[in-house]
Amino acid sequence: MLRPMWVDILIFLALSYLALAAALFFLQSGMLYLPDTPGRALEATPADRGLEFEPLSIPTRDGETLDGWFIPAGEARGTLLFFHGNAGNISHRLDSVGLFHRLGLNVLIFDYRGYGRSSGKPSEAGLYRDAEAAWRYLTGERATPADEIVLFGRSLGGAVAVWLAGRVRPAGLIVESSFTSVPDMGAEIYPWLPVRLLARNRFDSRARIGGVKVPVLIIHSRQDEIIPFRHGRRLFEAAAEPKQFLEIAGGHNDGFYVSGEKYREGISEFLDGVLVR
Repeated sequence: MLRPMWVDILIFLALSYLALAAALFFLQSGMLYLPDTPGRALEATPADRGLEFEPLSIPTRDGETLDGWFIPAGEARGTLLFFHGNAGNISHRLDSVGLFHRLGLNVLIFDYRGYGRSSGKPSEAGLYRDAEAAWRYLTGERATPADEIVLFGRSLGGAVAVWLAGRVRPAGLIVESSFTSVPDMGAEIYPWLPVRLLARNRFDSRARIGGVKVPVLIIHSRQDEIIPFRHGRRLFEAAAEPKQFLEIAGGHNDGFYVSGEKYREGISEFLDGVLVR
C-alpha cells in the first residue's frame, strides 16, 4: 500500500529540520569565529599611521602565543586593553587605535588564538584564556597598575571584556556594539530552531555584567544592522552602578567614525571619571 504524499512531505520536512539543527550545532564555531574574513594576513601596522609601537608575543597558560601591539602615548592618562570583534585581525582596527591614542591612552591590542598571526584555534574558553594572558602581561611584565587600565570590547570583544572585568579590577569597562548573549542573538536570527538548546558558545554578558564592580560605559547605535540596539540597552539595564550609556549613530562597524566628536567626547568624559591621576 502506497503512503499518502503528505506523509512523505512531512518526513522530508522533519529530516530537513533535523539536518539544519545538526548543522547549527556542529558548525556554529565556524559561523561565530571569522578570522579569515577578510583575512589573517596583517595589512598594515601602527607605523603606517605614524604611530610608534612595540610588537608583542604574549604566551597563554595553555601554550598558545598571541600576536599583538603596544602603542604608547606620551604623558598617557591610562592604558586601554582592546578586545576586537569576531572577524579580521588587529590591522583592521588601526582607525580605532589611532582614536584612542589621540585620547591620550596607551593601547594594547592583540589577536585572539587562531586570528592574525596568533597560534591555536578560537573557542569561548580559549578567548577567555587569551584575555587573562593579556591582562597578566599588562599588570605583570609591564607593571601597569590595574587602576590605570580600561577594558574596551567591541562586538564579540565586548563579551570577552565583560568576562574579564568580572574577574579583575580595572579602572573601568567600555562595551561597544555588543550582544546580551550568543543564544539571544541566535534565537533572533533563527527563531524556528531551538538555538538556546543547541548553543555551545554562550558568551552570556547579560548574566555577568551585573557582577562587574567598576564603572561601565555601554555604547550602541540604533542603526546597528548586525547587533540590534536593544542588546546594548539590556546590557546597560543589567549593569550595576556606576554606569553610563552613549547612544551613537552609524552601522555596526563604522559607528565610531560616523558619530565623530560625540563618540570621542563621550569616551573622554568617561575616562575623566575613571582615570584619576
